[in-house]
Amino acid sequence: MDYARAHGYPVPAVEEISDDGTELVIERLVGPSMVAAISRRPWTIRHQATVLADLHRRLHEIPGPDWLRPAPFGEGDRLLHLDLHPLNVMLTANGPVVIDWPNATRGDGSTDVALTWVLMACGGIPFGRVKAAVLGRGRAILVDSFLRDFDLDTVRCHLADVVDWKVKDTNMTDVERQAMWHLARTHGSA
Repeated sequence: MDYARAHGYPVPAVEEISDDGTELVIERLVGPSMVAAISRRPWTIRHQATVLADLHRRLHEIPGPDWLRPAPFGEGDRLLHLDLHPLNVMLTANGPVVIDWPNATRGDGSTDVALTWVLMACGGIPFGRVKAAVLGRGRAILVDSFLRDFDLDTVRCHLADVVDWKVKDTNMTDVERQAMWHLARTHGSA
């Protein structure tokens, strides 16, 4: 986080790190997550997608330091978050701030974009059928608006690798895994 911050990227300031490096205290952020903001003001969904795409672009302009482990898929030398989606963006009075950095690696920026596509498109919606249908439509608008800012052919090249990696995450449900495989089959490139 300090490395990203030193490159002008919007992350919380690290105020304290435990002696063993397993805990840290960051500056207090005041503002909703991007998901909460979209829920309260759904007419801003396309704008929020543009903000998210800009955060990806800005992040992938930063060189990935040699001391950071390489991404589990693809090759490249850019700083990656590997969990940069609307739940990990806080909208503060000073602008968006990206949180939750334990997956940070170095690699190809388009793999980070592909993973965000997978997470936004395939994550479960924990509500009844009617609300899930409405939220599903909003999610489709968010994903489509987000992807509009990238070279889709390049991002599609990474979908299968990203999905192969993400389905091994024990936090994913069987329904989410099925959705990920479907997305890779229907939108990935061979």
